[in-house]
Amino acid sequence: MTPALQQNSISEGKRFRLVKYFALASFIVLIIFSFPFSVFIAQKAKDILTKSYENYALLLGENISRQVYEYFYKPTLNKYGRIKLSEKEQQKLMDRVIKNTTHGFNAELVNVYDHKQGLIAYSTDPGLIGKKANKTFGYQKAVDGEDSSGMITGMDDFYYLDMEGKGGEKKLRTYIPFKLLLHSEGKEAEEVVISVFELIQDMTEEYKSIARFQYTIFGLSILIMTLIFLALLLIVHKAERLIEQRAREQRELEEQLHLAERLAALGEMVAGVSHEIKNPLGIIRSTAELLGGMPDADETQKRLSGVITEESSRLNEIVTEFLDFARPQEPNLQECYLEEILQKNISFLGPELENQGIIVNDNLNGRSLKLQADQELLYRALLNIFINSMQSMNNAGSINVKVEEDKGYYLIKIEDTGSGISQENMKKIFNPFFTTKEKGSGLGLSIVKKIIEGHKGSIGIESIEDTGTMVSIQLPQKT
Repeated sequence: MTPALQQNSISEGKRFRLVKYFALASFIVLIIFSFPFSVFIAQKAKDILTKSYENYALLLGENISRQVYEYFYKPTLNKYGRIKLSEKEQQKLMDRVIKNTTHGFNAELVNVYDHKQGLIAYSTDPGLIGKKANKTFGYQKAVDGEDSSGMITGMDDFYYLDMEGKGGEKKLRTYIPFKLLLHSEGKEAEEVVISVFELIQDMTEEYKSIARFQYTIFGLSILIMTLIFLALLLIVHKAERLIEQRAREQRELEEQLHLAERLAALGEMVAGVSHEIKNPLGIIRSTAELLGGMPDADETQKRLSGVITEESSRLNEIVTEFLDFARPQEPNLQECYLEEILQKNISFLGPELENQGIIVNDNLNGRSLKLQADQELLYRALLNIFINSMQSMNNAGSINVKVEEDKGYYLIKIEDTGSGISQENMKKIFNPFFTTKEKGSGLGLSIVKKIIEGHKGSIGIESIEDTGTMVSIQLPQKT
């Protein structure tokens, strides 16, 4: 990989790692702040609820004051001349007026204080009558003529119930002064607080609803943030994979480019050397044949002449392969038949196949497989594959040839029962000059690949060591 490309990949990788860390940090921060946010919302809801209960209590207190004045205070003064709630008749009348007024309203407890004596003169809970008033700040404000409301926070604040201790109960206490306008001789009418009403309202269920709402907000916040975080992580992971894939493709392209450059330079050199070798090699071979065929040549001369001829032929084949690799021929595409090319290969190799005890099976069955191809080049490519299969089998074996037709292509499968190819060598089989044979240039499969790709086809090899090899070739049909 070039330094610029490597630096770019590192920079992009760091950028996406930074995005991932930022996403994680944001997720944690949002979770930390979502709880105070939900508490803030819940507190606002509680304030609104409390305010509505306070307004309700004031309206109810005003109604109680009016009803007590009309149906208790005035009748009692007219009848008895004074107010004394300790008397049973007055107590019953007050109880009837209070309960009739609060019936159907949310009032859990109503107390009436005699603030001059500091006692509870009346209560909807008879057990509290006669007990001393707990002179809280709200109570004192009511004595001074002002309304006051507040949440009950515990037993010390009010001895009627342990409000906080019993399952988290929430109750609102409201003090309301009971005022009368008194007239004195020679003085202006004066508004006087003659008693204090205390109302207790139960807000427990409403508070629980707000608490559930608070937990719902918190849970939904976490859920939404988690989903956003996961979506961001997926995007980052996908981006990382794309960057990695792009870097890998760039590396492969660079490797292919470098290989192509090296092979081009090597090809030019090989082509020049091979061309220069070919002419003297032909002379050596023809001279050796001439010397071996002379009448006065003895057996030793004939044997040596044969060795020179054989090795010259082998060297000529290698040089030819070099030339084919260095200067690949452009296929001359013409209409031809695949089954004829395959049959020609099998017929040509027939004697050697029979000699080695190798059986060839095919599924041609007289089919006509028309295609556009260079018959000579395709013949040489398939011949190389058949020879490789034969050389992989030391003794008897079989070669199975199958031709299938699929979506405008011929799929040719040539499978042998030879020694196979190791996984390590499978990665290098198409590399130029790679060979596992003692004699060979290592260019055979490289040339085959070029010929197949020149026909707009593809080639692939699957192999299991000590079991066999299958070569798959895909060629376009004639359109």
